[in-house]
Parts: sequence; structure tokens; C-alpha cells
Amino acid sequence: MKIKSVEPFILHLPLTSDSISDSTHSITHWGVVGTIITTTDGLKGYGFTGTHSHLASDRLITVCIRDCYAELLIGEDASDHARLWTKLARHPALQWVGRAGITQLALAAVDVALWDLAAKRAGVPLWAHLGGARTDRLEAYNTDIGWLSFSLDALLAGSVKAVEEDGFTRLKIKVGHDDPNADVRRLEAVRKRLGADVRIAIDGNGKWDLPTCQRFCERARDLDIYWFEEPLWYDDVGSHATLARSTSMPIALGEQLYSVDAFRAFISAGAVHYVQPDVTRLGGVTEYIQVADLALAHRLPVVPHAGEMSQVHVQLSYWHPASTILEYIPWIKDHFEEPANVEGGVFRRPQQPGASTTILSKSFERYSKSLS
Repeated sequence: MKIKSVEPFILHLPLTSDSISDSTHSITHWGVVGTIITTTDGLKGYGFTGTHSHLASDRLITVCIRDCYAELLIGEDASDHARLWTKLARHPALQWVGRAGITQLALAAVDVALWDLAAKRAGVPLWAHLGGARTDRLEAYNTDIGWLSFSLDALLAGSVKAVEEDGFTRLKIKVGHDDPNADVRRLEAVRKRLGADVRIAIDGNGKWDLPTCQRFCERARDLDIYWFEEPLWYDDVGSHATLARSTSMPIALGEQLYSVDAFRAFISAGAVHYVQPDVTRLGGVTEYIQVADLALAHRLPVVPHAGEMSQVHVQLSYWHPASTILEYIPWIKDHFEEPANVEGGVFRRPQQPGASTTILSKSFERYSKSLS
């Protein structure tokens, strides 16, 4: 299974709303930026990372794939993905300028494509290729109802629909107003409307400082918050550890961490309770497994961040024993041959060979962006 070609691509896909905002970002499209790796026998593997559809920086990722990684891959055996991951991740010149950011996002896309090829070659879904499913039921939590830009009325309406019509028992709501009391009031209204049985997590996207988080947690302590995600600046291990010690509210994080070493620092400091790796930030499936195994060794649950909108993570979550639930954001699912669909609050287990990353040809035709 020799690699014949490595072809980058950029797609900018519209959201389910005209636009959304969290505490730090506002977007109208989601970027699907990655590569198609083709072998000499014609098999194609698809891999990608997720972006905010900023074309200039998306092109930096594809340049890294085309001009740096492709020449290291052409002619190699695509089934030898562990060695190829090391060849790319530890290439001296690229390691000098990388280890996070652009080079890591590009590596993620390549690695996912190689795993997609491996599962397709085996003729089974990725979860089966990795060793089989540990469960027949993977619960979803709905993030798409809880954006900070939604009015309170819209937040309540979306939450009620998700629970009463769509069958979700888990939701995540964004926080991060300049006045945290505004977030407390929104959460109180949702909890009052939905009752005690629905599990509600919150996500601050790293906006607040430690004193603000501590005051907020004190105000929200009776709302039974399932976890507080990214309460503080992404790399601040010490403040996360301090917050974890000062509140009973569990801490979740990981979407902005680029290596197993970064996760080890947070875990070792007791700064995280729910570990949220993302194949699109880490070096793909290969490094994701390392992080998930690290969490399992510390008996911490793994709840992937859906930067790839659950396409790959549904495979990994059905397989890995530390996985518990998975984020649901439906922005891009309908652009794939096998969408990451949820029915009655539960992810459908993938059945097609591969990693669920094969993109529909009509989506390429409609939403592709120029690489230069």
C-alpha cells in the first residue's frame, strides 16, 4: 500500500445558524482543512483538521502538508503509520519550527488520513480495526443550543427542544460575559426550565481570570454543573490547579493542548477532571490514543472535543475504555458519506469501513477554496 499522492484541500462549510459566538470568537463557517492520501492501488484516505475558516491561515496548513509532509510520504508504505507519524513529528527541520500550531494541525490531517486508509484496507470501521467497541451506547451532549450569542429566549427554546423533542439528556452552555452574573442568571433560567435530571456542562473558552472564576463558581455552586470547561487561559496549569482545589465543580479541558506532554502537565498537577483530547489539535489518532491511555492510567474520563465535529471521535469513543460521552455539534456532518448522527441522544455507531472522514464529492464541488 504505497503512497502515490498527497493532495491538500480547504472547505468552508456553513453553520447551522447564520453565525455563532462564544466568549472569544464569532464565526459563520467551519473550516475543514486537510488532505486526501491516495495509494498506488487507488485507495483513498481522508484526514482533516477544524478551523475558523480563515483562508490565509488555512492555506498555511495546506502548504505544510503539500511542501513539507508530502515529500516525506510519497513512496512510503501507508500501513506503516506509527513509523510515519514519528518520521513527520520528529523531522528535525519541522520539529525546529513546529511541535504545535500549524505543523501539528497538518500532522493531524495526515495521520487521520493514514488511519482511514488502514481501516478501509481492513474493510472495517476504525473502532473495529482498533480492537472493537467497548459499548453499544455512546451518549451525546448537545453544544449547538448553548452559544453565548443566543438570547436567553433562544437558549431556553433550543434547550427545551433538544431535551423534549430530540432526546438529549446532556447539554453544554457557553459562559464568559464581562459580567459573570449574567451567565449565572442564564444558567439559573435553564436549570429551572429543564429540572434537575438534565446534566448541564458549561464552557468559558479561556476568557476569565482566576478570581473571576472563583467568584463565578461560588455563585453557581447550587446549579449542579457537570463540568466547567476551559475556565482559564489554556496553558495556565497553576491557575487551573488552584481552581480545581477551590471548587467542587469539575474542570474539563484539552481542545487547545497540542501534545501528550501538555496533558501530562495538567493531569500531574490535579488541574483537570475530564480530559478532552482532539485529534485535530494533537498529532491525529496516534497521539490521541497516547492521551486517552494516559487519562485511563489516572482513572480520568475522556470526553473528546469535537473540533472535527465527531466524525473521527465517534469511532475512538466507541472503542477506548476511558471514553464516556461525546460532544455533538452538527455543523458539518451532512458533508460526509457516513455522518456522525445522533438518535435519541445517542451516537449511531459507524458501520462503513474507514474513519468516517470520506467527504461527499458534491461538498468539494460547492465549498472548496483555492489553495493559493
